[in-house]
Amino acid sequence: MLEADSMERIVPDQVDDGVTGKETLELHMERYRFAIGHLTGSRFLDIACGVGYGSHYLVTNANPGTEGIGVDLEAEAIAYARDRYRNDRLAFQCGDAMEFHDAQGFDTVVSLETIEHVPDPVGLVAHLATLIRPGGTFIASAPVTPSTDANPHHLSDFSPRSFRALFARTGLREVDAFLQIQPYSVVGVLGKTEARTKHLRSNRLGYYLSHPGVFAQRIYSTLRFGFTNRYLTLALRKES
Repeated sequence: MLEADSMERIVPDQVDDGVTGKETLELHMERYRFAIGHLTGSRFLDIACGVGYGSHYLVTNANPGTEGIGVDLEAEAIAYARDRYRNDRLAFQCGDAMEFHDAQGFDTVVSLETIEHVPDPVGLVAHLATLIRPGGTFIASAPVTPSTDANPHHLSDFSPRSFRALFARTGLREVDAFLQIQPYSVVGVLGKTEARTKHLRSNRLGYYLSHPGVFAQRIYSTLRFGFTNRYLTLALRKES
């Protein structure tokens, strides 16, 4: 059964109120609305699509004739997507982002809140870039304030600069950027008062003791940005 209150799984029909529920869903939808403005061609890939609501939004709001594929590692998420977001121009497949291949290629590849989850973010970006046809677009997002200390599923922290550096190595050219700022309640996070916060990392002090660099990043981020999470979405063009 899908865990709708998981930090890593948004099921729109089941989210609760609050910062980690409906507000987080709205942040995700804002990224997909940004992506719509940069879709190119007639074929897109939504990698790590979750339960498919974003893929469905893209295909139903893109130009007529646009087709898409949503891919996710979790079989239950794909089964849910095929049932809930059925569309003749949209297919869902179960697969690993690092290993997914498609002979036709795509005009647009969308990878939202994915890169921070993998052991090799450089390798993932390089791999996904090979799936984009010449002249196509890569749309990707990630947190650009510390998150690995709070979310045990996140393996990398990024700043805007280090996130952009991932794509510079592939020769992709940035054409637009979208920054989101999400305030959070320290009391709510530490008290885990919302269902989804129950999945935050436990024993934060012990984590900081073993990862002093992450603790330093958290202090710096809090002093500079206050109690906010920041997310950056980039649209990048693959030169012909």
